[in-house]
Amino acid sequence: MTAAFTEEHEELRATVRRFLADKAPSDAVRRSMESARGHDPRLWRQMADQLGLHGLALPQEYGGFGGGPVELGIVMEELGRVLLPSPYFATVALAGQALAASGDDTARARWLPAIADGSLTGTLALAEADGSWRVEDVTASAVPDGGGWRLSGTKMFVVDGHSADLLLVVARADAGPALFAVDGDAAGLTRTRLETLDPTRRLARLDLDGARALGVGPAGDATAYLRTVLDLAAVALAAEQVGGARACLDAAVEYAKVRVQFGRPVGSFQAVKHKCADMLLKVEAARSAAYHAMSAAADGAGGAGGADGGTGALPVAAAIAAAYCADAFTHAAKENVQIHGGIGYTWEHDAHLHLKRAKSSEQLFGSPATHRERLADLVGISAPSATKG
Repeated sequence: MTAAFTEEHEELRATVRRFLADKAPSDAVRRSMESARGHDPRLWRQMADQLGLHGLALPQEYGGFGGGPVELGIVMEELGRVLLPSPYFATVALAGQALAASGDDTARARWLPAIADGSLTGTLALAEADGSWRVEDVTASAVPDGGGWRLSGTKMFVVDGHSADLLLVVARADAGPALFAVDGDAAGLTRTRLETLDPTRRLARLDLDGARALGVGPAGDATAYLRTVLDLAAVALAAEQVGGARACLDAAVEYAKVRVQFGRPVGSFQAVKHKCADMLLKVEAARSAAYHAMSAAADGAGGAGGADGGTGALPVAAAIAAAYCADAFTHAAKENVQIHGGIGYTWEHDAHLHLKRAKSSEQLFGSPATHRERLADLVGISAPSATKG
């Protein structure tokens, strides 16, 4: 594993940052999050047409640019800095990576080119009413129906599930859990947008009542593959959380320089210095954890959540990044509000938006406690049982 980025990686980061600075300032983010769609369709097209971000981490034979988790992580980090309301995370980091990792040439040829050119949005549906993100806890059912399947059950907390064109649903067949593709307008599918804490990322409930579906990925028990998909999703989310945490740190430090109390900048007070120093330490440690996980994912390092709970580099790195980056983002967001004082609590300031994103994101794909418990299992350390979810 190398912690260094190439010149091309740094140019990608700079390009995305310039683009977002121009196209997604705070007022544009607020307009998007308050709109009926929840994002700016024009910006979505520009991200695909001008920068090619949708196909960045997808195979070249399916219309992508042949990048991987490192390139995707760089983009996610920059998107996390500005809290961009967009189907990008659901479509590219969830559905796109799930399809790319599936080994299913038919499914990849059918949907990846449309994801790459920006004409198709997608998402991944796993969690159910109990809030668990463990593959083993899935109860939604899949029964064969001619050349396809029929799905029944309820999925919760589906990112952009209210609007995605393609829904990749984890359901349980006779052989075990597997992944199935459901069209967004399929008969027997009811989608309900949820009222959630974070206005910049929309979640939905899916009710499936015999909805027609196609199988995706390995036949039979696909638990190992699905664990790999979750690891890849957790790594992408960790990169986004690092971007958000860094934005909180930068905002807090800048404000501490210019806010004057008792005739001096508040950043000169020891208590504020300590807060900023602690934030920096946590943000840099989170960055290291996320970058290591991105590298492990790019290397395809072994045993990605296999049935034996193997200790390959990816699942271990993903568990570390998922736990630490979530905690770091929440800590940085809280401290940013504190350092800003009264203005940090107002709707007009962006500090509360970062805190809401941090708190909602730390529950996606499992809480930090759940990831630490999984890490303990992976490395053979006994740990007290934590609530699954």
